Parts: sequence; C-alpha cells; structure tokens
Amino acid sequence: MIRRIFGGPPPPLPVRDRSKEGILYADGFPEAAIRERAKAGAADAFPPADDYGQALFGAGSGAAEPQLPDDPIDRLRLVPPVFVPQRLAQLIELAREPVYRDVRLETTVGGFRSAVPVYVSAFGSTEAASVALGVAAARQAGRLGIPMVIGENVMPVNSYGRLEADAERSLLGRIRAYQKEALDSYGGVVVQQSTEDADAEVWNLVYSDPNVLPLLESGRLAFELKVGQGAKPGLGGMTLVDANAAARLTSAYLIDPVFGGEQVLRSSSPGTFTEEILRQQIRLMRNNYPRARIWVKLPPARDVAAAARVAWAAGADAVSVDGAEAGTGWAPRAFLRHVGLPLGECLRRIGQDRNDADPSCLLVSGRMWEGARVAKCLALGATAAGLGRAALIAVDTDPEQGLVNLVECLALELQFLVSSLGKYHVKELGAEDLWSPAGR
Repeated sequence: MIRRIFGGPPPPLPVRDRSKEGILYADGFPEAAIRERAKAGAADAFPPADDYGQALFGAGSGAAEPQLPDDPIDRLRLVPPVFVPQRLAQLIELAREPVYRDVRLETTVGGFRSAVPVYVSAFGSTEAASVALGVAAARQAGRLGIPMVIGENVMPVNSYGRLEADAERSLLGRIRAYQKEALDSYGGVVVQQSTEDADAEVWNLVYSDPNVLPLLESGRLAFELKVGQGAKPGLGGMTLVDANAAARLTSAYLIDPVFGGEQVLRSSSPGTFTEEILRQQIRLMRNNYPRARIWVKLPPARDVAAAARVAWAAGADAVSVDGAEAGTGWAPRAFLRHVGLPLGECLRRIGQDRNDADPSCLLVSGRMWEGARVAKCLALGATAAGLGRAALIAVDTDPEQGLVNLVECLALELQFLVSSLGKYHVKELGAEDLWSPAGR
C-alpha cells in the first residue's frame, strides 16, 4: 500500500523568507529533519547515499535530533532477540526466509481500516492550519488511507461551508478534500467537537449532510469528544484574531485584549467533566449518532487512566491521549514548559490497569514523526500514533506530496524495526521489545 518506486531525488526547495512568506517553524522540534523527509520520502530512512563507501556509521552518527530532557520514551531502546519463533512461523507460511517488507502495517484505528498505524491529529486553534495547509493535509491523508481528525473550532470560526464562496476555509472543504482522494475502504474522517462546537451543532450538521453520506455509509465517519489537549491541559483552545473577527466571535468565545493592540486573544471553554458527565456524553453520542464511530480525546492529566477506563466502558471506539509533548496551537509559555504528564507516563499509568486481552483502542500523540518513537508507543500499548506538527511541517514543505513522503518513510522504518524484533505485524509489538535504563 505504502511502497513506492522512487525516480530520483526531487529538486531542493527554494529558500523562503519566513517574515515575507509565512513559512511555518517549530522551535525545539526536529523541523529540518521533517522537511528533509517530506522531500526525500523513504530514502530519508538512511544516511545520504553520497556518503556510502566513504563515511563510517555507528552509534551517534548523523545529525543529532532535538530531544526533550527526561522524556521517558526517548530513554527507551528497542531490543531485538536472538531467538525468533514468530520468524520461523512466517518462514513456514511463506516457504522462504521472511524479509522486512513482509511486515504488515495495516491495522484498525478507532474502527477504521488504516494502511499504517498512524493518523492525522487535529491541528489546534492556529491560523497555521486554517486554510491551505489543512486542505493539503486532508488530500494527502485520504491518499494514504489513514484517518484524519478535524478540530480547532473550524466551523464556529470559518463556517461549515455549504453556501460560502470560499469553501476551502470551511469544515466541509476539508471533508471534501479528503473524500476526493480517499482510498476505497481505508481511512476515515473524525470531526472533533468542543463546547463552542456543540453550541454551533457541528455534529448535527455533519451527520445530516448529504455531502458526507458516502463516509457515513462506508463506516468512515467518527465524532471525537474533546475533553482536553496536550499543549494546554485544563484550558480550552486559544488563538489570536483581529478586531473584526473578535466582534463576530464575542458571543461564543472569551475575547481578551491581553496584547493591547489590534490582535486579541480568543479562548474556548475547557468544558466541565466528571465521571458521570463523560459517561453520559458518550452514551448520548452513541444514541444520537448510531452510524458514526465515537472517539474521546484526553489531555495528559493525572487521572488519564481513570478517564480512559470510563470512556471505553461507556462504549468509545477509541481514546486518544495527547502527551505534554503534543500540541500545534497557541498556548501560554508556562503550560508548554511545566504542565501535563509526559506521554510515556500517560502510557505507563494506562497500562498499569489495562487488561492485555482488552480490545480497546488507544491512540497517542506527542512529537511523532519517525518510526522508532511510534514503534515504542505501540510496544507500550498504543494502537496508533497521531501526526500533528510533523504533518503541518510536511505539507508546508510540499503541499502535494510532503505528508505522503513523511508517512512512507515512517512506514519503512516501522517495517525495519518490527522485522528486527522477529515479528511480522505491528499489533505484535509488546513490552518485551523495550529496554529502559531504569530497569523497568
């Protein structure tokens, strides 16, 4: 599904002036590495081919990747075994020695058939994804056969899109872009709803729209209840708007002139949840939208494991968890530096009380862009990983092929890694494949 034949490296992108052309940037994130991957595709899983026969490679070779201090996932290592009984079983089945391309990546993500165990996360309340890049990401996600989440208050801010001339800015514009290039029977669209979205009746509009009927009839529509987010757990979405937009949005959002100029802060409500409220919300979703899948998005909160259990027990098809490393939207500096559990700790807490035989789907996000981090999360119990900042950077690099190239490279790395562990499906990864310097 993901394998491609490469006809040589694409020409380098022209150098652009950020101040003039508005190119995205992400300090502290491996932006340069992601842009190279978005251009080169699967070839970027290796060092430059020009170095072959000259450079000597070993641990520490290549450019260092930016890492967060004390990231529990970064500290883990994948550890292949000598004895590989699953490889023997594969050998018998294939009647030949297995190779890495025999690793199967297709899986079920929140009730959807996905070609790779990744999905495109909601991008957060930021102008960076509100128009062209959001549509470009939708087109490429559909082409890849992976699910895509649409969030960031697209409809209350940019409208639904049935009547507007500039439909690409709208929620429906992204859905149409995804549908136009979606692979048959693969992927799906997930429409996120927060408090303000609920006031705008986003789910009702989507569920009743004839334009969305093909997704509904093919079982590829889901609704995600947004309980929280990684960049600012405990707060709602935030973005900057001009005075005209602020006047239009003042009845739905908190408008705060904190910057003292033409730009004002537009803030969403974080919503109010107890165990019973969450349980009843999910049951209401299942009752009102019986043909849609149900996702629940959780922040990296101290009680994330309890919240996940409540959601699964109430019938959620998937629980997605943002680690504190996640986030694309506007957020206070104090939250980016000091608030929320690391994703590795979220996975540890959820895994403590989770039955290995439980079929519940756990989706995770936070600094995802390459195969090793995704593989570690799958081994820790996740079903799939979400691409947020990496997806935006990739489509900003190449609006036609950047995300496809990024995912193709990630997919090849997953095949290398899973095969090295003596396994031939991503679902087979487990805690035995990991080593921690802490001895846990």
